[in-house]
Formats: sequence, C-alpha cells, structure tokens
Amino acid sequence: MKKILEIKHLVLAGLLILGLASCKKDDNGGVGGTSGGKGAPTITSIRTINKTTNDTVTATYTTYDSKGVPTTTTSQNPGTQITAFDSTTVTGKLGNYYAVIGANLGSTTKIELNGVSIYFNRALNSDNTVIFNIPSTVPYVQPQANTIVITTLYGSVTYKFTVLPPAPTIISVSDYNFVEGRQLTLNGSGFSAVTAVALKGTTATATIVSKTDAQLVIKMPATTVSRASLIFSYTSGTNTLQAGTTQEFVDIDNNYSIFAKDAFQNSWSDNSWASPSGVVTGPSVSGTKSLVATYPAGGWQIEGFANYYPSFPYDAAYKFLTFWVKGGTVDHVLNIQGDKMANGYGQNQTSTPVKVPANVWTYVKIPLDPPSATVPDNATTLNFWKTGTTAQQLGFFLKGQTGDVNETMYFDEVIFVK
Repeated sequence: MKKILEIKHLVLAGLLILGLASCKKDDNGGVGGTSGGKGAPTITSIRTINKTTNDTVTATYTTYDSKGVPTTTTSQNPGTQITAFDSTTVTGKLGNYYAVIGANLGSTTKIELNGVSIYFNRALNSDNTVIFNIPSTVPYVQPQANTIVITTLYGSVTYKFTVLPPAPTIISVSDYNFVEGRQLTLNGSGFSAVTAVALKGTTATATIVSKTDAQLVIKMPATTVSRASLIFSYTSGTNTLQAGTTQEFVDIDNNYSIFAKDAFQNSWSDNSWASPSGVVTGPSVSGTKSLVATYPAGGWQIEGFANYYPSFPYDAAYKFLTFWVKGGTVDHVLNIQGDKMANGYGQNQTSTPVKVPANVWTYVKIPLDPPSATVPDNATTLNFWKTGTTAQQLGFFLKGQTGDVNETMYFDEVIFVK
C-alpha cells in the first residue's frame, strides 16, 4: 500500500512539472504558445485581406429526366463572391478586415483605433501579422487621431490610419413630402461628410441648412418632377463619392392633393359621420393644421372626405395614395373606403387595411391598381376606380370593439402621387 502511494505521488509531481512547463513563456517571448519576438513592435504597412465582387460569370448545369433527355440551364451572376485582394492602405472602412504587417507582433495584447480598444483574435496572429476588424463603435467623424496603436508585452507602436465615414444612410425623416423652401430633417448616420444633396433625375439641388453625423437638415428646391430620391455627395478620405437613397420624396405641387399645406385642396371637403371632424389646428406633420377624425366607442364608423363636384377622374399616371395618420390610444386597423371601389363606400371591413400604431404619426404609401385589375379583399394595393372612373369619396372605416373607448385620429398630406 505504501509503495502504491509513493508511485501516485511521483506521477502527480511529474504532471505538475509538465503543467508548469506548458505554461512557461516560449523562447520567442510568446505566452500560452503564441510566439513573438521580444523586441519593440514595429509596423511597416496595413493591407486589405479580401474584397467582394459581383461579376458576369455564367454557370451551366445539365440535368436528365427519366428518359435520359438532357436539359441545359445557364445561370448568370451567381452572386457575391469573396476573392483574394492584398493591397497596402492607410484608410479603412467600418466592418472590413485588415492585416497589420510588421515585426515583434506575436505577443500583441491590445489594439486601439482612434482611442477605442477593439477585439481581435489572437489565434490569427503571427510575429509579423495581426488581423483586425473595424467595428461600428470606432469614431470616424473628423478631426480624429487617425491612428492605430498596437501594444505588446514589450512595448507599443503607433501608425497613421484613417477610418473612413460610411455612406450617408437615412433611418427616419420629418416628412416625405415637400414644397419649394420647406425644410426636411433626415435622421441616420454618415451625414457629417455630406457636401451636396441632389434630387435624382433632375438638375435641382437642396440647400444644406445644418448637419451632424446623425442628422441632416436640408431646404428643398423647386422641381418639375412628381417624386424623386436623393443623391448625396460626400467626402471619404481624399475621394468625393456619391450615394443614393431608397426613400422617395414627393413634390406636393406636382401631384393631386386632397389635403395639404394646412387646407383642403381641389374642391375636397369634410364628409365625416361624427364630430368633431374636418380641419383643426393642432397635431400636424409639416404645418399647424390637420384633419381630425372621431370614432365613438363601440361604433362601426367611417370618417372621410368628399368631392361631389368636379369630382376626381381616373388617370393612369397616378401610382400611389399616400398620407400621414396619427393613431389613437391603442393600435388599430383602418380600412380604406371609396365610392368607386368594388364594395363601395360604407362599413366594409375587408377593403384595403392599414395598420395604425397608437399615439404616433405613420406614413402610408399604397400602390394603386388600374380599374381593370382584380383585387381581393384585404389587399395591400388599392383599386380606387373599380366601378367608375370618376371618384367622389375617400374614407377610413374603423370596426367597433367590445370595451373600446372613444378614439381620435388625425390625417395630414393626403395625396395621390404620380
């Protein structure tokens, strides 16, 4: 028994010595098996390590049916591909990967970009290379230090490296509609580098009133178009680039308005069932007035507008119905009504539904169908002239609910857009 215990002690001692040896710093100065020189770190360059491309490569596939008859299919542009790309750079973009090239980098413990410590994977390090990614938390608005600092067990090194601003991106806007001279506020990111704002497809340009990286205020010009997206010119390093928006902005004066600029337009008027209704001074998207609609508790109610003369004739040029609506105390669904829609103007709870969140302004943009189109109930498009090409009423129906309360909603900038 004693001999067995002595053997166990010898085995444990051996394992302890082996464990200490495995934790020992290696001869090159690394820790835990990561090699690295003991000298001060140096950086000779920074390089990109890959890029994505969309090319015109075609791929051909042949399949055979049960009788052995072949079918050949050719697919173009199979999609984004990552390809090798190794070039020296002194600038970097958010989200991209880069390689630091130098010496004595194997024991790197920290990487900082513009004063922000960023994550890196030590398993990808060598004594001559450190791989890093630029996260969105790194500041890029100038002036900045424009440096990368690498710290190792044996010192640190600073290298000039500029983080480029991202392309301007819109998250929300104060309004999607405008007239000449109206100011729009754009919220998002990347606006600090914007130098000019143009309207796509026109020679018109907006005036920059103020800007921060998160917000851009512009004054809109006169245009001859019904709607247009924006094109931003912005600086990125030594380059001037352009970026377009997916959002379209509507010139009110070049479209057909029911209500805009604080008043009914084109001979439209209030046609509601409950009071108060019509034009009121109060909540508004861009002015001081809007249209109020009252929905009594437990009622099956339609509130809306009418133009009995000269009425509103169908025109294929109109592509969308747009409007702003401010919700009530809880979320609701309104159904759009029209006297020339398939089910007419009344208590129709299956016509085009619109979700209206509580207590906030929501912008609604609905595609219009030609009269000949067949549109099912609860469609996300609107056939406003299905049974006749001269419409006289537009309304919004709210189904009553057990236990609900009196609701008040507001409408602004009700426009048929070309």
